[in-house]
Amino acid sequence: MSLHIVDTLQQLVLAEAAAGAPTLDFSLKGMVSSIEGFGIVVAGVLAIMSIYSLGVVAERVFTFGRSNSASRRFAAALPGLLKEGKLDEAIALAETEKRGHLARVLGLALHEYKNGQEALASKGPKDVGHFDIIDAVNRAIERSSLRAINELRKGLGALATIGSTAPFVGLLGTVWGIIKAFQKMAIEGGGGLGTVSGAIAEALINTAFGLLVAIPAVMFFNNLTNRVEEMQVDITDASTELVDFFMKEGR
Repeated sequence: MSLHIVDTLQQLVLAEAAAGAPTLDFSLKGMVSSIEGFGIVVAGVLAIMSIYSLGVVAERVFTFGRSNSASRRFAAALPGLLKEGKLDEAIALAETEKRGHLARVLGLALHEYKNGQEALASKGPKDVGHFDIIDAVNRAIERSSLRAINELRKGLGALATIGSTAPFVGLLGTVWGIIKAFQKMAIEGGGGLGTVSGAIAEALINTAFGLLVAIPAVMFFNNLTNRVEEMQVDITDASTELVDFFMKEGR
């Protein structure tokens, strides 16, 4: 009889302790709502980084698509104009399709070639002698290529920075949360793992958020960088073919 009473009292004590223990919600909504203090600041910074990186990706994808479309139209029409000797029409086409990377680079080369022909055909009061028109065209291509590639890479540096720093920003929030968890354990005098397991789990949310921001940023950065390199190859091939045409035409 006495053993039965003792067991009943133990069950009542355990039930009261369980009723007073805080319940943990490990759903996504519950974990997000559990962030507080400095963790909210870290989560806000990560949210800003995520929005900015997605904005850069959307803008670059749109810009690259527009540039490729304009370059394809320019590259399809340019050979016919050059074979017919319509240099002015080719320059006008480059101006029309200036949103394309090929049109920006080759348009300046065409303009430089035309100016070189005019300069060689006439002498002015400050004439300093003969010059190589092909060298002038190559210098124009080099200048315009650097500018075009620099414009295509716009925003990619920020995307790389977000991809490399977002995990550390999340880790900062996690470290801060773990510190607060151990401080709470020291103040309340608890020594068990259950005392801090919930707080540590909540602190790790910031690290998860940091990885969710960083992984897409790194993937898009690599993809967009590869596309820029492909466009750079297109510029090199097209400009080389144009210079070859000018050299043959000159002969």
